Amino acid sequence: MRTDLSPNFRRSPWLGRAAAAVSLAALLGACATPEVRNPATVADLAAQQASPQSYVIGPGDTLDVKFFYNPELNDQVQVRPDGNISLQLVGEQRAAGMTPGQLEAALRRAYDRELKNAQVAVLVRGFATNRAYIDGEVYKPGPVDLSHGMKVSQAIAVAGGMKDTASNDKVVLVRQRQGAQPQVVELRLSDAMNNVDPSQDVMLTPSDTVFVPRSGVAELNRVIDQYIRKNIPVPLGLGVNLGGD
Repeated sequence: MRTDLSPNFRRSPWLGRAAAAVSLAALLGACATPEVRNPATVADLAAQQASPQSYVIGPGDTLDVKFFYNPELNDQVQVRPDGNISLQLVGEQRAAGMTPGQLEAALRRAYDRELKNAQVAVLVRGFATNRAYIDGEVYKPGPVDLSHGMKVSQAIAVAGGMKDTASNDKVVLVRQRQGAQPQVVELRLSDAMNNVDPSQDVMLTPSDTVFVPRSGVAELNRVIDQYIRKNIPVPLGLGVNLGGD
């Protein structure tokens, strides 16, 4: 009995392809989860929530504009896609990208030319931008309307839940910040679900994007199916002479 492989087996053309595919599959399986450069931490997000930023008006929001001494000018307007609103006496005014307080100050300056004592209040009645976005290995990717206190796991549930091919070890959260670079945070939702570290299931804020990656096993199975099962003319394990006389 020989312990080495027979010459015919060593020359088998499909075996070389299979070995190369297995190596590629192992590599992809190890690298299936996206790598985040300079990631932020869950503690960074918690610090932001402890000192929340003022709400920033966006297109589609509904605003009440009220005048203390000139109630006949009171109006309810919707911010158009171009970010502007139309008001009596002063016409087009920029609203998107401002906080309600900033818009109040801008409107006071605009109405000072028309009114003796312009006192204006801006109230946000409808929040069109109060949504997050779920992508990746979920059944219904897309925007999710945020309710008060919604966490990442709850938003994923609204998006149909994770597929069997999903990884909950490194879910990626991208958070937009006013006047600053977006923050990218890796979340170990598996730790939150197993009550190891509940803080990993963070509270979402408007315009957050959550990406659920493929698991390493799912990526490995995909590559094996593509490069081995569909390209080898005979099933693995059949027709292979391991060297008996």
